Amino acid sequence: MATRMELGDQPTATRHHGGERTVNGWQEQTCVALGSGILFSYPELATLAGVQGVVVYALASALPLFVFSSLGPIIRRKCPEGFVLTEWTRQRYGVIAALYLSFMTLVTLFLYMVAELSAIGQVVNALTGLDGLPVIIVECIITTIYTSLGGFKISFLTDNIQGAMVIGLIVIATIAIGVETKIDTSLIEPSGLTKPTLLGWQLLYILPVAILTNDFFLSSFWLRTFASKTDRDLWIGISLAAGALLVIITLVGCTGLVAAWAGIWPGSDPENPVPGSIAFFALLEQLPAWVVGIVLVMSVTLSTAAFDSLQSAMVSSASNDLFRNRLNVWWIRGAVVLVIIPIVVIAIQAPSILQIFLISDLVSAATIPVLVVGLADACYWWRGFEVVVGGLGGILTVFIFGTIYYGTALEGAQLILLQNGLYADDWAAFGAFVAAPFGGLLWGFGALAVRLAVQFVIAKVKGQRFDALDRPAYFPGEAGSPLEGEAEAELVHEPGVGKGAGKFV
Repeated sequence: MATRMELGDQPTATRHHGGERTVNGWQEQTCVALGSGILFSYPELATLAGVQGVVVYALASALPLFVFSSLGPIIRRKCPEGFVLTEWTRQRYGVIAALYLSFMTLVTLFLYMVAELSAIGQVVNALTGLDGLPVIIVECIITTIYTSLGGFKISFLTDNIQGAMVIGLIVIATIAIGVETKIDTSLIEPSGLTKPTLLGWQLLYILPVAILTNDFFLSSFWLRTFASKTDRDLWIGISLAAGALLVIITLVGCTGLVAAWAGIWPGSDPENPVPGSIAFFALLEQLPAWVVGIVLVMSVTLSTAAFDSLQSAMVSSASNDLFRNRLNVWWIRGAVVLVIIPIVVIAIQAPSILQIFLISDLVSAATIPVLVVGLADACYWWRGFEVVVGGLGGILTVFIFGTIYYGTALEGAQLILLQNGLYADDWAAFGAFVAAPFGGLLWGFGALAVRLAVQFVIAKVKGQRFDALDRPAYFPGEAGSPLEGEAEAELVHEPGVGKGAGKFV
């Protein structure tokens, strides 16, 4: 999300800069979503679910982008003054629901930052054998300095650098691996990676749900959605971005397969097997030193560009969503610097990058389904109360499922953090991603029933008409709106910040 201060008081220009720039922006943003963590998560999944997992992961990452071309125009028409999803949420569901979504967005950004720093630390350790902590600290200091001076403008600039690094890294690694790595065809059949697996079939559900809902939390996607000059430009930009993403993810994921078929993963030592998460880097160890050096430089550059975007997004999310751009941005930047400290502490523990992404996905899977119900005009009776109760209820449902599945409350709580990751012989992760969205919807409709019942009783006791199912006027200026004419003109609001707010109950 971009604040008025960071965009130089030009939100209108930012939203209407023309279709061609927006098309290019979508391709750049595709690369922004691809930090150095992709070098761990995609190859690791390939070692778990084989060819089936690579194909499913690639399609599940690329196709959900089209939700922005489908829902984006609807949200833009409903909230023309906004430029991110939280503005529509505030306008539709009220302040409390908007703050709840903002908090979940900040949690998602926190997890992404942990994943990015953890990934670059592991990259340095895997390629050089050195401790990655100094690189992590230097990266945090450098990105903090130049994002503080340049804001989102400098992040947009590094997006271009990041895109070049992604393409360059993929091209160099593909050529080098293709020339230097020798695949032992006798290992292909025994590996089982060409055959369908239980996990592979589970991923047909898990990954689309996880990635589709998590994309809603990426405010930079919404910035480009609102900035599109026309719906046609939006479709073109997303189509190009989805195609590029599909190719990149497939190539990166295939390195896990190549590592297995070259005998590099899991290696020849059964007592000390090579982790699937470093399959890409295990391949690079077979290559000339100059290739490894180039990949290391590109990986650090890629990580820095991704981290500065996440850092800027956290600053602007807090500024716009929590403080409505009324608090000096330097206080917020200082708070984000303090938040980076625990991020670094968690990152150096080197958790699974795939696990971090899954935790973030589980949070979004519980939150987004109950949120988008309000996009349907027929569901005008859906309120912010249902969104908040449903979102929290979805996470609680994961805990309940885990407790029943494992038989202990402790393991039920650990399922929220997906401690066991993804395993072919375990239904826990699949059950968690079923429990989160469907449990959230059940809690939401339960909250709706309770709210209507309470409001009905209150209306009868007070002798008033029961109006909880009346269509509310959410948009100032509409016929019947309580904010018309002079009342609307008196509203003071920041550029890019929507007027008025919907109802929580």
